[in-house]
Amino acid sequence: MNYRFPALSRRRVLVGAAAASAATAVGASTAHAAPPTTRPAQPQVSRGRIAGARLTGGPVRVETDFADRLGDWLAFWSANSPRRWSSPVEVDGETGPTGAAFTLRAIRVVRDDQPIEVFTAGRVDAAHLATLASLHHHFPLVGVVAGGGLRVTDGPAGFTGGPEQVAFAVTACRELWGLRTADPAAWREQVGGRRADAWAAFTRESLRRGLRTEA
Repeated sequence: MNYRFPALSRRRVLVGAAAASAATAVGASTAHAAPPTTRPAQPQVSRGRIAGARLTGGPVRVETDFADRLGDWLAFWSANSPRRWSSPVEVDGETGPTGAAFTLRAIRVVRDDQPIEVFTAGRVDAAHLATLASLHHHFPLVGVVAGGGLRVTDGPAGFTGGPEQVAFAVTACRELWGLRTADPAAWREQVGGRRADAWAAFTRESLRRGLRTEA
């Protein structure tokens, strides 16, 4: 099987995401307002690995719950990846100063005894959107930072209706599901998104579509 992922139009992806974010932000309710910027300090642990994958920059300090959530995320990403890939062996990323945020730059696996970079921040392809989907599956706030890195913030998973989530959903519908008419107002109807468990199902299927492991 060919595991080279098709390149996506960087302009179409970024412009589509920006438009979706703007449209959603205008109509966002107070229930979806950004959380306070400060919170009580949480216990932290030192971690040099995520779900067995070595952090290339060395050990980092992260909040205990966040460390567990990062491990669950990478295990989920791996479980939905092609069978010929090993479990992730290296992750390139960095934590925020409070230990409650993480910016992902790359994921490396082994295929046919060769290490390969299956996600990298600067490459806009289906695997990039797939990895974004996996993060949205586990974290409430996921953003794209300078250079294409993906930054996540700790918290319970689930659909909040925030602009970042809707921007991702619209782009995934258009680029991974082939639903070119998806927009911030109607994307959920196109993928059966009114069910209570729809966000988890949608992000899981988007991950599989992006990595070409859908049934």
